[in-house]
Amino acid sequence: MWSTLPFDVLAKIFSFLSPDSLACARSACRQWHTCARTYPSTLPQHHQAWFLALPTRNRGQCCYVHNPVVDKWHMLSLDFLPDPIRPVASIGTLILVRPTNCTILQLALCNPFTRQFKYLPMLNITRTNPAVGVVILEPGQPGPNPDFRVYVAGGMSEAPRGGATYEATLEMYDSVDDAWHIMGFMPVEFAVRLTVWTPNESVYSDGVLYWMTSARAYSVMGFHLGSHTWRELSVPMADRLEFAALLWRNGRLTLVGGTCGEDACIWELTEGDGWGLIEKVPIELGIKFLGGKRSWGSTKCVGSEGAICLYREFGSGMVVWREIEEKVRWEWFWVEGCHFIRDKQVQNLQIKGGESSDKGKEIASKD
Repeated sequence: MWSTLPFDVLAKIFSFLSPDSLACARSACRQWHTCARTYPSTLPQHHQAWFLALPTRNRGQCCYVHNPVVDKWHMLSLDFLPDPIRPVASIGTLILVRPTNCTILQLALCNPFTRQFKYLPMLNITRTNPAVGVVILEPGQPGPNPDFRVYVAGGMSEAPRGGATYEATLEMYDSVDDAWHIMGFMPVEFAVRLTVWTPNESVYSDGVLYWMTSARAYSVMGFHLGSHTWRELSVPMADRLEFAALLWRNGRLTLVGGTCGEDACIWELTEGDGWGLIEKVPIELGIKFLGGKRSWGSTKCVGSEGAICLYREFGSGMVVWREIEEKVRWEWFWVEGCHFIRDKQVQNLQIKGGESSDKGKEIASKD
């Protein structure tokens, strides 16, 4: 009976499967694999994102992913990559990355599950250490990978008379025409701060692309895509935070930060550019996460629409605040750090985390 079902009926059945069950179904036979490939828009679209852990010193050419559905870690080989990489942002099933073996910015797209890799064209202006931001054009469009734009601001470039200078221009890559475009100039002060004091993480919300800066005290810088204007936002407890990260949650710009001896907090941007406290890390989870210490200094944070993850080293546990769809609320969870994969011990590594869509994870059925 199953072998004679029309593809559209079979695809409807597949739409009720979890990512792991769908991965097993895809590997059952050629017909089911072809059906899953032919009808991607009917397959599950709103399952939890997977946590991607990429060692910061990636000499072993591998990365690790955590499946939140079954609370399981997997190791993925990156031997298909031409160069070591550092993740910048997630774009559907793809990850925007930058090679780490060169100081000049070059960006690429990678899917560690399907072993795809593609360099983007070189920028119009050669620059080092700029801020990078991503805007998904239509997040709800069918298919695994939406159209997107990448914005590059600041950085150091070659001065006309030799030496280096801060690059006060903004460039934009459009995935539709696969090309970079000069978008205009920016204040030199902003270029300096985006070059020296800004990590790659960015958040797009309500027409503005935001970056966190950490010169003396934390602050937020934003570029309005419609008017091409820049703005700056203050940050709660800016001079006391030991870590701070920007995220996007429930359609709002969200800030996560922690101070020594106190709780880690989550704020949302409100009308009038104020910040409203919406949640704190539970005391017992905070103590467990910090291992008896009082400092949040080594904490990192990554998030998606349905989850916020606080993490440190690979072997340390993660604190996760996750949306529970059937309960229509968010709950806190503890995720154990990874020490063994398939009975093989793994090192406690410094990692750079990211979130990856669950689409395309056929690898789960093999581990």
